[in-house]
Amino acid sequence: MFTRVAVAISIVCLVFPAVGSAQRFAQGDKELLLTGTGVSDEDFDSTVFAIDASLGYFFTDNIEGAIRQGAQFSHLERGGSSWSGRTRVAADYHWDMGRVWPFAGASLGLTYGDDVPETGTFGPEAGVKIFVNDTTFILGMIEFAWFFDDDDDEDFDDGQWLYTVGVGFRWQ
Repeated sequence: MFTRVAVAISIVCLVFPAVGSAQRFAQGDKELLLTGTGVSDEDFDSTVFAIDASLGYFFTDNIEGAIRQGAQFSHLERGGSSWSGRTRVAADYHWDMGRVWPFAGASLGLTYGDDVPETGTFGPEAGVKIFVNDTTFILGMIEFAWFFDDDDDEDFDDGQWLYTVGVGFRWQ
């Protein structure tokens, strides 16, 4: 999976070369992300697909705060359908490497829906934003979300991987 994402990002970088040298985030910049997401349990036994949107604000040239909303729908193997949502806030530190901006941070939020426990979540995240022009970039990100349910004492053993690929837009 990660090899395919790396190959796809490399191809996009070759096909859409960066224009100029203004591909950089600055204090006060805003960002809109539109992504498709796959969600797997910690053993990668069950997977569904989702869409996410995120609105971010750069408090400094490198530190971004964001609000993210996700929705997923799946047709269950046992029959019927299910939906769920994720609402979270995130903080990320970005490294300026020209048109490539790796980042790492954490998110905190809520998970809710038909077949998921309504609970809080917390976890680390990391990814990369690659500018294809002055205002548009592609994004690859991976997160882990621990669930804070009250059902047992193994809260930090319960969680899920979230992997994301999408497009982002920067404006001032």
